Amino acid sequence: MSLTPTTSSPRVAHLQRETSESSIDLTLNLDGTGVSDIQTSVPFYDHLLTAFAKHSLTDLTVRARGDIEIDVHHTVEDIGIVLGQAIRQALGDKSGISRYGDALVPLDEALVQAVVDISGRPYLVHRGEPAGFEFHLIGGHFTGSMVRHVFEAITFNAGLTVHITVQGGRDPHHIAEAEFKAFARAFRQAKAFDPLVSGIPSTKGAL
Repeated sequence: MSLTPTTSSPRVAHLQRETSESSIDLTLNLDGTGVSDIQTSVPFYDHLLTAFAKHSLTDLTVRARGDIEIDVHHTVEDIGIVLGQAIRQALGDKSGISRYGDALVPLDEALVQAVVDISGRPYLVHRGEPAGFEFHLIGGHFTGSMVRHVFEAITFNAGLTVHITVQGGRDPHHIAEAEFKAFARAFRQAKAFDPLVSGIPSTKGAL
């Protein structure tokens, strides 16, 4: 495995990751407008990452290949790992950011709340998905269980505290998409600069 980071500014990151299971090239700009170009070879995941970029106002480009003939698991989770690492790198020392974000997002019958703290401490609380969601194949290839895996990968590698609660929903597509949109909207608030914040928003002086 190789990991090659390059950074062109404090809020931009480019990461490449190569393993025997996947090859990933990812670029993001936290101060973008939500423009994305996603090619993961997993169509529904492309859809979810496009929604994340759009609603978090993060420009995101992903090129990924993986052993999807075995399962999409490796490719999906590895992209989550790289996305989390890129977020952490792009955030820099987190000076001047709002730090916290909270969003409640509906998608037809589905309703999801996400709360984000750019804390530097990885912690995920994920609950409320209906029984059987984890076994459902969305689009015939993306298992519902992968949604939590992605948030675990992002949270751990970005150093975020994240609470995601599915408050209601029936359609697995709607539930998964609402989770990503809620996370995106909460992250958008948390990463934003707050003109009233001076330095790092922590009594410890570091995040």
